[in-house]
Amino acid sequence: MFGVLANAPINSPHLRKSGSRPVVFDIDGEAGNGAEEGFLQTDANGVKSFVPPLNTVAIMPSPLMLWRFKVLLFFVWVIICCKVGWDSVMRMSVDLRDLFLYEAFLYYNPLLLVTMMVWFWGVNLWVFAQANVGYAKIFDLNQDHLTHREIWKCATWMTIVVPTSMTAYLYLYSHGEVSLAASQPVLLYIAVLMILIFPFDIFYLSPRYYLLRTLLRIVLPLQAISFPDFFLADILTSMAKVFSDLERSVCRMVHRQVATIAWFEADSVCGSHSIAIPLVLVLPYLFRLFQCLRQYKDTGEKTTLFNALKYSTAVPVIFLSALKYHVFPDRWTNFYRPLWLLSAVLNSLYSFYWDVTRDWDLSCFTRIFKFSRPHLCTYLFYGRKWVYLCVIGSNLILRCTWTYKLSAHLRHNYLTVFAITALEIFRRFQWAFFRVENEWNKINSKSGLQLSSNDMSNEESKLLASSEHHNV
Repeated sequence: MFGVLANAPINSPHLRKSGSRPVVFDIDGEAGNGAEEGFLQTDANGVKSFVPPLNTVAIMPSPLMLWRFKVLLFFVWVIICCKVGWDSVMRMSVDLRDLFLYEAFLYYNPLLLVTMMVWFWGVNLWVFAQANVGYAKIFDLNQDHLTHREIWKCATWMTIVVPTSMTAYLYLYSHGEVSLAASQPVLLYIAVLMILIFPFDIFYLSPRYYLLRTLLRIVLPLQAISFPDFFLADILTSMAKVFSDLERSVCRMVHRQVATIAWFEADSVCGSHSIAIPLVLVLPYLFRLFQCLRQYKDTGEKTTLFNALKYSTAVPVIFLSALKYHVFPDRWTNFYRPLWLLSAVLNSLYSFYWDVTRDWDLSCFTRIFKFSRPHLCTYLFYGRKWVYLCVIGSNLILRCTWTYKLSAHLRHNYLTVFAITALEIFRRFQWAFFRVENEWNKINSKSGLQLSSNDMSNEESKLLASSEHHNV
């Protein structure tokens, strides 16, 4: 018998993928080699579909098995990084160990904190999706916006790449390969920058350019301020320490001070007494201040001026702290230090008051956790008074400790500063829930008012039409 190619219907959903082998069937409808090549199956409507061979289906691993394998690989990677990093640190002398860790931490802790923020933002989006909060409408996102799964995928790769580079840096430096060690953070920073500005349609081109456009609008508020603009600007204020460390890291890379002791002098160009540190720290607050002034120009609302005043209170906290390295010790203790403490308390309390009374809507404080489907989070958080008390209390405490980070003269304990910065990112993470919920409630209330006004206008038109009919 002669074999011919089996042609599936054009509208069949079971067309074979391009590149797969054609299946040869007998002209009587019997498969020439059905055990290996598969066969055609005819349904009740007479449509023929291709059924894959049994041996092909049997070797396909289940998604659960693949997930377990990935988790296993991740833990193996964590163990290897911890082991190599610990052995590398133990090879160094006790005198240089702490200084070296301080330098390594400076290069990598900004990216670690950014990774933490990306993980938290994925959790935010997951909760918004479960609670039917239209975050795509709130942030004016297109159809190509990233979901929480894609955000977590990006965070996973960041979690892998950044510690791997840090481990390589520790290993190479401890084994005498100083030049190779110095290249590790430089290559990592260049890679991150290239991924952000890469002009081709890979690595989520549309979301990347959305982020870059929003950052440009924050730096140059020449247009009306939208919700995504000041929402991201508020997040940047919580990451002021990240930008300060990025500036010092890039400064040492440019001046070829990576993996050297040239930066140990505090008065050097990239040292801890540099005037660039307070300047970079204050930039996010100035951006948010100018946004508030732009909003007042556009809307004329006096509330925006009070909001601008809130951000202006961070300026004396930053610069009074930096003055410690540029004035006499007695002058600092007797005059500038009390002013710094007073400005720090004022900034913390004012910011806390604004969070609770303006950014959040206390009338529906925990509705964000009312999921569309039954879930443990709904049972634990929805309608619980302890959630209200914990969020308010933690926000007050973390607002006060955040002042520690803004103070340049308290930056020497890098582990403490890292922990406080991580806690501030967590505070911003919980702040995002209720800030987005408040905006969603405003959008719904406006749409409800528009619908009610449309209904009233329709009723009025009907009454006018009926009266005109009676008059006729």
